[in-house]
Amino acid sequence: MKKIPDRLGPLVSVIMNCYNGEKYLREAIQSVINQTYKNWEIIFWDNQSKDKSSKILKSFKDKRIKYFRSKNFSKLYKARNLAISKAKGKFISFLDVDDYWINTKLEKQINLLKKEKNLILVYSNVFILNNSNKSYKLFAKDTLPSGKITQNLLNNYRMPIISTILKKSIFEKIKFKSNYEIIGDFDFFTKLSLKGLFGPIQEPLAYYRIHEKNISRTKIDLFIKEFNLWIYEKKNLRLFKNYNLKGVFLQLQILKIKKYLIKNSKIKILQEIFRRPINFKKLKFLLTLIFPKTILKKFFYF
Repeated sequence: MKKIPDRLGPLVSVIMNCYNGEKYLREAIQSVINQTYKNWEIIFWDNQSKDKSSKILKSFKDKRIKYFRSKNFSKLYKARNLAISKAKGKFISFLDVDDYWINTKLEKQINLLKKEKNLILVYSNVFILNNSNKSYKLFAKDTLPSGKITQNLLNNYRMPIISTILKKSIFEKIKFKSNYEIIGDFDFFTKLSLKGLFGPIQEPLAYYRIHEKNISRTKIDLFIKEFNLWIYEKKNLRLFKNYNLKGVFLQLQILKIKKYLIKNSKIKILQEIFRRPINFKKLKFLLTLIFPKTILKKFFYF
């Protein structure tokens, strides 16, 4: 394949981290190949997969797809940093192996970056795809914030990593914190928001898949532990000393409610719901004590 001229746009490195991701991998890769913006490369970081992921990847005969196999298994955010170190693009974008993009995703984001040169990151809305019944809904139903959005992210974090694109040069100054397994996105993007302006595209440009093996579901105790560590880390308290962290504490309470839902601990669910501050987002979980799960799944993704 001939090198695509720079006049067609800057190279975008698509970071795909994989550990046993064979089930949805073909759809994810195809969504990059189908992009209307053609100057991209996939940096595929195989984190010691034991399934057919590498075989599926190599079945795509496209020289823009670069395969790297890790010598050792590592936590997700260390693996993300390792993958980024192999990237040649001016811009970095992310796609997890169980998700996929709408075909105009890169084109629309690059166009906005060209138009608004003061932006350090562009992100978009996404569809949440419920894999069990193939239904989907908008991730954010109201307007996504723009500009200096640190407080917005702390109040209500709405930035799926698959919706983002940013300059690779940013990673020379700030990286994903390698000891995190779940909240590395939240940690990275809230800290990055302190350094510049973010620009949203209000329409959904990707599908985020909810399924039984989402790490935020299977490792909810770890999710809670990492949020606790983040909230009370001295460095974070200094960085965000001028910001209100109530939204982060609320997110922690909601995670605890979800944990007790899984364990069917109704008393603890009630205790967390009515723990201050009382909030509508918590009160909706009262429905779980009234209605059967089969009814609730038609209205909420828990």
